[in-house]
Amino acid sequence: MKFTPILSLLLLACATIASAADRPNVLWITSEDNSPYLGCYGDKLASTPNLDELAKEGVRYRNAFATSPVCSATRTTLISGMYASTLGCHNHRSSNPAPTFVKAYSRYLRDAGYYCTNHTKTDYNIAGIGNGAWDGKDGNFKKHLQKQPFFAIFNLTQSHEGQFSSNNKETRLDPKVMELPPFHPDTPAMRKSWAIYYDRMSVMDAAAGKILTMLEEAGLAENTIVFYYSDHGGAMPRGKRNIHDSGTRVPMIIRFPKKWSKYAPAAPGAWVDTPVAFVDLPPTLLSLAGVPIPKHFQGKPFLGPEAKKAEREDFVYLVRDRMDARYDCVRAIRTKDYLYVRNFAPHRSWGQFYTYPMQVQPSMREWYAQYKAGNCNAAQSRYWQEKPGEELYKIADDPFQMNNLADDSEYAAKLVEMRKKLNGKLLATRDAGLIPEALYGAMRGEKTLYDYAQSEKYPLEKILQLACRASDRDVKNLPEFQKALTDANPVVRYWGAVGCVILKKEAAPAKEALLKLLNDKYLAVQVTAAEALTYLGEKKLALEALGRGLQGGEYDQMTAVNNLDFAYEAGNLTLAEVKGLLQGKKIGKTPSRISRYLLGLQEKK
Repeated sequence: MKFTPILSLLLLACATIASAADRPNVLWITSEDNSPYLGCYGDKLASTPNLDELAKEGVRYRNAFATSPVCSATRTTLISGMYASTLGCHNHRSSNPAPTFVKAYSRYLRDAGYYCTNHTKTDYNIAGIGNGAWDGKDGNFKKHLQKQPFFAIFNLTQSHEGQFSSNNKETRLDPKVMELPPFHPDTPAMRKSWAIYYDRMSVMDAAAGKILTMLEEAGLAENTIVFYYSDHGGAMPRGKRNIHDSGTRVPMIIRFPKKWSKYAPAAPGAWVDTPVAFVDLPPTLLSLAGVPIPKHFQGKPFLGPEAKKAEREDFVYLVRDRMDARYDCVRAIRTKDYLYVRNFAPHRSWGQFYTYPMQVQPSMREWYAQYKAGNCNAAQSRYWQEKPGEELYKIADDPFQMNNLADDSEYAAKLVEMRKKLNGKLLATRDAGLIPEALYGAMRGEKTLYDYAQSEKYPLEKILQLACRASDRDVKNLPEFQKALTDANPVVRYWGAVGCVILKKEAAPAKEALLKLLNDKYLAVQVTAAEALTYLGEKKLALEALGRGLQGGEYDQMTAVNNLDFAYEAGNLTLAEVKGLLQGKKIGKTPSRISRYLLGLQEKK
């Protein structure tokens, strides 16, 4: 047979039609800032009929987790199929470059003939990855989407923390019936905030219902696999931005039409207990669409033909880093039964003073005010205090993760097991989170931070051991910190200084070495040594170094202004000294959130 151009086009069209019929459409409905506060997840106060109905028709994942408890870092993982911490894009709203091989998962779908639409959230935290990622922002299934198999995202913002900034609202539920978690103070203002949040969840549910109705009316439901999940944990304080279940565990419901029921892991209405995380979603999506999974994807498919071949771990890996202008570094392992947490900055509290939630959340302001007034019990005060180096929780006995078992001899073997899992995963993924953000530019040079973190120039095993020693708060480790202070690698020197900050006055034998670091080539190392020296009576030299940090780049400034704040909170600096250093300084947009906070403080009574 002779192939003419017209015949070739006809054959291609027929192949496309057959291919479209043989491949499912996929719809993702995502919501923002909500834990599983849904009726179908057993919440008796929830009014979420649309998602409850979806759960009856689909399966519910009991152990689904966002890889990070904040939106931008979460979407880094979702769009790339890789851990944000591997790419060096784990800090909130940092927009660092990624290697050229990293592409949006939608690009693989588009290359395979899918029409891909995003209505309308991006916020990827990776510079340029959204370029060419989407065919459009269509919010109407009848437009384009019937011509070829489609993948569509609808992002719902109704439950976002910015949506309930006032407590002057009538609510469906009487605030008196709210069931507060044990870490929240029981006050009328806190109860009212929770009641408003449940109302916003109902509004979000109605929006999800409209999308599902639109799919039905377009006649596409019978060929569309529907996912619903939230982008991370709840908007209420100790939810979003927190590594515990309240910040990372999400609702996930997946409905399979009869045509594609062969891919369903259980019968309609059933639960799935297997732990899954967002890093698993891109390979799962490609598996369902029959698209080859790129080798650099770090998650494992849990649905579709490739799922049977996947060697899945029995845990998920969770990361928490800079949020807003506040630094922290936390890594966690969550199995079905346990949560293990390593706090690499135990000298910082869980609830640092974040500008944005303090502005938009009455509940955050209420909790902080109650704590400052001395009205919180031990469980409620814990959030605002320094963290332990390690945390271990048994989920069945402690769903709110309040009873830390890390020092309980009965769970010593479990602690060692979970610690080994976490350290192994951190090393295997070449986690870049132990590199201070202010050193990124110097370390990556003309390449990306990923390239540096993959290289021998990043002695990760050595740094991890040092960071764990620092986290342990044990003065016996001081000789190791002293040795690190003279290391050729600035990341090692930084962690040596962090170890001294955590030991506070017990780091006195390292004083001379710390003083030498005030002349370090890198401001990040200087200002960290300066914070340690505020505990050792070297206020004048420490202030000079912190002042130099305030004159550096944005991330040098961020490090300096954070360290300045905590040195003041520790009583090592006076408010007058802090304000004197900040006044007249030109501070970048994000670090200025802390400087404005400090400049607005009044003298302690």
